[in-house]
Amino acid sequence: MRLSYIILIIMLTLSACQESGDLLIKPHQYPRVDFPEKAYQSCHESDCDFSFKLPVYASIEKKVAYFDDTPVHPCWFDIAYEPFNGKLHCSYYPVDSRSQLDELIADAFELVSKHHIKANFREETLIQRDDVSGILFDISGPVASPAIFFLTDSLHHFFIGSLYFDNQVNPDSMKVVHDFVRADLVEMIETFDWKN
Repeated sequence: MRLSYIILIIMLTLSACQESGDLLIKPHQYPRVDFPEKAYQSCHESDCDFSFKLPVYASIEKKVAYFDDTPVHPCWFDIAYEPFNGKLHCSYYPVDSRSQLDELIADAFELVSKHHIKANFREETLIQRDDVSGILFDISGPVASPAIFFLTDSLHHFFIGSLYFDNQVNPDSMKVVHDFVRADLVEMIETFDWKN
């Protein structure tokens, strides 16, 4: 008799737990990103000693203060990527001596090294063409800045750019955006030209 009660309870439990339709596990999804069409325009700021190609969907935001102080040079600006909630922070320094250039390059490497705590991998791409040389750092993982680069003519000019997005750092969901904007950085670097 006891056995029949146990069988009856098991049968009632199984029949009560049945659901109509198939149960499917849905994969985790990320928001859809609608990328604008790639197009570039020449950019030359009046305070800057260089020019480059800027994406038409990005805009220049001039910086007038640096932590409540004036910038070292009036050529300080951000390139705002409003469709992606990101900015490329750009700084220019006139170079007076080899020791100053060495110090600026060391500062760029220090900025990159601050991301090592969270970085999974760092790739360095050497930039060398005519009078523009430097390094593009691609930093993968949950880091604040997935791309940092510096450019110099080794004599008079030094330019540094670091890319940041104002959202949660999630390398999986942001990879497509990083790749899209990285192509713009490469275009900027390849078209970068000093005004001597």
